[in-house]
Amino acid sequence: MLGRLAAVLTLSCVLGLSVGAQEFADRSPEYRVQRSDVLEIKYRYTPEFDQTVNVGPDGRVSLIGLGTFVASGLTLEEFKSKVMELSSKVLLQPQISIVLKEFEKPHVFVEGEVNTPGRVEIRSNISALDAIALAGGFKNSSQSSCVLLLRHADNQPAQTQVLNLKKLISDRKLEEATILRPGDVIYVPQNNLSKAERLIHLGQFGAIYSPIR
Repeated sequence: MLGRLAAVLTLSCVLGLSVGAQEFADRSPEYRVQRSDVLEIKYRYTPEFDQTVNVGPDGRVSLIGLGTFVASGLTLEEFKSKVMELSSKVLLQPQISIVLKEFEKPHVFVEGEVNTPGRVEIRSNISALDAIALAGGFKNSSQSSCVLLLRHADNQPAQTQVLNLKKLISDRKLEEATILRPGDVIYVPQNNLSKAERLIHLGQFGAIYSPIR
């Protein structure tokens, strides 16, 4: 999906067409439980029910004596409500607290024409330019004027934005680079010159190689 979308947007940049980038919401989303998270459940008046649960590969958690439910994708408040619902079957007006003990470290992905593509962990607010720098910077073959930002919104279609980072760099307005959120994907496409060089190389190969008829 990313490759197809990147190809369409990159082609639009190459042809000089305008690309309608979606505006991203500024709000910070609540953390949602993910697979492999570890949560501690504490009961105020019935500590014998206290337990620590792991979210399994299927996204479910098992509560001792209470049953199982799908936890992956829930906010902590939604997780607490689900535990309350199950607990109310055996306890009268239970009071519980939820502590997220272990969770996946916030990260983004930087792909395409960068020196070390892949996952980049983030410990504070970073911009698209910062993430690319942490991924080893642009390759000479990159097209920094048409960088794709893909963001998955909660229960909504993915949002996309095309970033002209080349202009920000040339105008020395680095502080205006888009701030990333965990889970964002940055895709840096290949520039036109590199594509042309590849076609020339293939053309030369074709001229040298003549199959026997």
